[in-house]
Amino acid sequence: MLTLRLNRQGTKDRPFYKIVAVDSRKRRDGRYIEQIGSYNPMQEGVNYTLDVAKADEWISKGAQPSDTVRDIIKKARKESMQAEA
Repeated sequence: MLTLRLNRQGTKDRPFYKIVAVDSRKRRDGRYIEQIGSYNPMQEGVNYTLDVAKADEWISKGAQPSDTVRDIIKKARKESMQAEA
């Protein structure tokens, strides 16, 4: 099964995450199929980037997003809707 989840980068006490599509059997920081965004919890304000089209494409193929990635996708969709209005 495919999942959309966070891949930890950065150093001790300075985490930075890539949002990736990966086989659910792979380890957290292992090889991934495609990077679709990033998330920096240390940054104030909008602390993520996400290609919503790619996320939707992976979800349509059966990928299950983790809880955190699901929340980021919701925020990104809301932000894009407000930008259009």
